[in-house]
Amino acid sequence: MKKMILVLFSVLLMLSIVAAGCGSGSNTVSVYTAFPEQEVIVYLEAFKEETGIEVKHVRLSAGETLARIKAESSNPQASVWFGGPSDTFVAAANDGLLEAYQPEGVSNIPEQFRDVKKVWTPIYVGALGFASNSEWLEKEGLEPPQSWADLLKPEYAGNVTMAHPASSGTAYSIFATLVQLKGEQEALDYFLQLDENIRQYTKSGSAPAKQAGFGETGVGISFAHDILKPKHEGYPITLSFPTDGTGYEVGAVALIKGGPSDQAENAKKFIDWAISKQAQDLYADSGSFRLPVNPEAKVPEGAVKLSDLSVIDYDAVWAGENRDDLLDKFESYVVGKESVVE
Repeated sequence: MKKMILVLFSVLLMLSIVAAGCGSGSNTVSVYTAFPEQEVIVYLEAFKEETGIEVKHVRLSAGETLARIKAESSNPQASVWFGGPSDTFVAAANDGLLEAYQPEGVSNIPEQFRDVKKVWTPIYVGALGFASNSEWLEKEGLEPPQSWADLLKPEYAGNVTMAHPASSGTAYSIFATLVQLKGEQEALDYFLQLDENIRQYTKSGSAPAKQAGFGETGVGISFAHDILKPKHEGYPITLSFPTDGTGYEVGAVALIKGGPSDQAENAKKFIDWAISKQAQDLYADSGSFRLPVNPEAKVPEGAVKLSDLSVIDYDAVWAGENRDDLLDKFESYVVGKESVVE
């Protein structure tokens, strides 16, 4: 009997040691990210170099990330959501999918970009713009579009590309911008007309800018930072902005509620790092053209500031709270069951 008790005690001791090693000994953090793959690698490697923490990541568009976090809510597989427009974070927070956390130093970020409920944290900003293939413009004898109405012109038929609002945070920001600019019904009517000129709806918000650079479409609608990157890589892109008003994103980062418990501290360290000067300087150093929210960080040369544009007073909170309803209306009124492409 004593021998059996001794064996049992030894087994329990061994199990407790293994369990302890699996928990507190973890030196990783799992991240869902909406950043383009080549870009996010720069940030994650810099974080690892600075902290020694390994980052496991999955690249998804913002809409796909939201859907995945919802699907995994009973057993979350990641600890951090990194990048993507804040309105999708608002929608996630309202569904109870995020855990409130505000890093030290967040008070230094301009108040207009911060979350009043203190759940998610802003990390960059960027305005919506038009990426036109310069060679296509010249061939067709066209000027780059200067307004949302320009995209409805017959000469743009079959040559406008944007992502689908259900899968892409960028495209949802486009949709929400027009709703706030024109009103709901007028915006729906606008997109119904625009649908006649749409070449395709992509999953990724940065894809339309790339396609314009490749000559696969005449005009792509994306955020300015996603347009400027291929433009400065030498692709024939002309960047323009709608003078009748454009929206913008506040990119965000947040803790996923119920994420792996052994990653909790590392996840907070990641968010602390994401708003630091050294992290936000990487936007300039990596050539991403995102505008940092840390006032001490370097502004990328060539980036377009919001103050230089006709931007609307974009209400990301309203956009996030009304996301499901607006997407249902877009799907039924504008594109029905059309599929999207990569």
